[in-house]
Amino acid sequence: MTITETRLGSIEAGGTKFVLAVADADYNILKTLRIPTTTPEENLAQCVAFFKENPVDALGIGSFGPIDVKKDSATYGHVLATPKPHWEGADVVGTLKAALNVPIAFTTDVNASAYGEYSEGAGKDVDSLVYFTIGTGIGGGAIQDGHFIGGRAHAEMGHALVVPYPGDDFAGVCPFHGNHCFEGMAAGPSIEKRLGIPGEKVPRDNKVFTYISYYAAQLALDAYLNLAPAKIVFGGSVLSEAELPKVRDFFKQLNNGYVQTPPLEDLIVLSQVPNNGSATVGDFATAKALLN
Repeated sequence: MTITETRLGSIEAGGTKFVLAVADADYNILKTLRIPTTTPEENLAQCVAFFKENPVDALGIGSFGPIDVKKDSATYGHVLATPKPHWEGADVVGTLKAALNVPIAFTTDVNASAYGEYSEGAGKDVDSLVYFTIGTGIGGGAIQDGHFIGGRAHAEMGHALVVPYPGDDFAGVCPFHGNHCFEGMAAGPSIEKRLGIPGEKVPRDNKVFTYISYYAAQLALDAYLNLAPAKIVFGGSVLSEAELPKVRDFFKQLNNGYVQTPPLEDLIVLSQVPNNGSATVGDFATAKALLN
């Protein structure tokens, strides 16, 4: 089989939907299917049927978590203690490997998005990147020289400690940390809890987006102080181009001249993979890496 005939598979396994896709070696999508997230038995059977009908040479999976990504672990490829009904303990990789018999790359959905940006988006010309998604939840993934940065488990950057914006007395929505973590204070559900209406219906000049920008700046500064990446990329539905100047201004204030950075317009950017496709492209890229 020549490289032009290579077929790559992607499973973007989200909490509300699965997006299945097949692409060629240049990440041109040839076939897609969206299915609602229900049970592992139903969803994994649908994945098997799709990739039996559309065979691939390697498969990349970016999954909601928490998941076990340590290859030497007895539960590698499983979903761990998730609040998603029915999914705790699901053997995602084992089930698909047995049915499809192809190499499988398995990581978190946010790591997949990070890899998509690194490969084909905002970070394709640099060697290091941190990606944050601010949507229904908040997550982060870091890449250095083509490798995910992580230890015994995947990162949970969205649950790192946060410093509240002066005067922001919101109690937070995180069931574990309340107003002490980023997800509790800045994810999409926090906007609806604060205001009583969904975030997409809130004007961008509402003060809540000043809070969100402040927390995004803290995420960015923490990432830069810890990892000094060449790019910090934001994705998800909450942060928009309208907030980026505020994020950069807050970053500058919080840094207070301590560390030197590239121009903040270059350092802190939005996702650049079209059509919110960072995770799918990342899945293709991690699958392709298995064939090299």
